[in-house]
Amino acid sequence: MMHDILDLERYPLDQPDSAAYADLVKRCQADLKADGMFNLEAFMHPAPIARTLDYVLPKFDTEAFRHERKHNIYFKKSIPDVAADSPLYTEFSTSNLTLCSNQVSDTPVRQIYDWQPFVSFLSAVMRRAALYPMADPLAGLNVIAYRDGQGLNWHFDRSQFTTTLLLQAPIKGSTFLYRTDLRSADDPNHAGVEKLVRGEDPDVQALDAAAGTLNVFRGVNTPHCVTPAIGERPRVVSVLTYFETPGAMFTDEERLGFYGHTS
Repeated sequence: MMHDILDLERYPLDQPDSAAYADLVKRCQADLKADGMFNLEAFMHPAPIARTLDYVLPKFDTEAFRHERKHNIYFKKSIPDVAADSPLYTEFSTSNLTLCSNQVSDTPVRQIYDWQPFVSFLSAVMRRAALYPMADPLAGLNVIAYRDGQGLNWHFDRSQFTTTLLLQAPIKGSTFLYRTDLRSADDPNHAGVEKLVRGEDPDVQALDAAAGTLNVFRGVNTPHCVTPAIGERPRVVSVLTYFETPGAMFTDEERLGFYGHTS
């Protein structure tokens, strides 16, 4: 069944003992080390993408949570050891429409999220002993739309890495901007982050992906944003979140912030 959803000829996730699988893992690890991310183009076939879009696009009109937020790059009201007038508190605007995990259970992207060979592949690339889907009924797998004028502004992620699968690109806009390894666990690099929020960092890179592309990046140290979509066709992306411990859940506060409700 997964052969009908994913290009397993090009990306043999179902053959973990093969030389081709080992080569793929090594390539992704090398890209991750060099760029802070890796991309697998045409990872998902067009037909299951179309089925997913047919299912989710009407839901964005009737069921989605409109996520509107003003935030700084850290998503924090208080930044330790940083003065209140620092540029690090510069506020940005983020806007999107979000469908929760329990709203997209009957889609091919849900099958991908739960498919153990895919989870094991991510574990191997990220050099983790194991990864687990979230137990949270709202988080774990989200499908997000960015309509005309909506975008995701500069931020660091809390998780060590972020996995996305692009389902639809807009007519224009929605460029993924990122700055690889701007900070580390040992160095917050506040001076470098200030340059970024002022728009003065020359090392910001841009990526325009096609539908079906799997993107995995170290969002905890690589700040990133998605520029506003332009035109009638929205950007639609699925976000797949895994943890190193089973049974992971969001807090009620986190659910309210991201989804507007707790259950």
